Amino acid sequence: MPSPFRKDQLSPAMVRRYGLDRTPWGTYALVLGLVIAFAATLGWVTVSVQTGVKVRVIAWDDSAPDHVTLQYEVQRERGAALECALRAQDRTHVDVGYAIAQLPAGADSVQASYSLATLAPAFTVEVLGCAPTGQLRVPDPAFPPSVAAPSQPYAP
Repeated sequence: MPSPFRKDQLSPAMVRRYGLDRTPWGTYALVLGLVIAFAATLGWVTVSVQTGVKVRVIAWDDSAPDHVTLQYEVQRERGAALECALRAQDRTHVDVGYAIAQLPAGADSVQASYSLATLAPAFTVEVLGCAPTGQLRVPDPAFPPSVAAPSQPYAP
């Protein structure tokens, strides 16, 4: 049971007599253990989420109201075949175009181009992510209710 007095209210002899001068090593050890466990868990999650694929948008051309041409660079491990999710959105962040592009096995670094068909002029275009075939985990398309996605890729 804790003392009803603070250490500064008692004489030094009373503090020693009732053990109020002890360092709480058990509490320090418990907190340190929790911090180490949290850091280890965070590190494990970070390592397990990484796919080894890096994607960078190089350029995109939105001069046409019904499609956008996207150029992007992919750096991958061992030249594996990949799937990349591409998305175009309007000013209100509603999807106007969405496609899964296939990149065949090949060089470790590749620049790809894709003509993404859109329902309206695109305000922003992005590559949501790339992963080996069958392992892609990205958000689903967010088209307005009862609006069908345009067929891909764009064909004039």
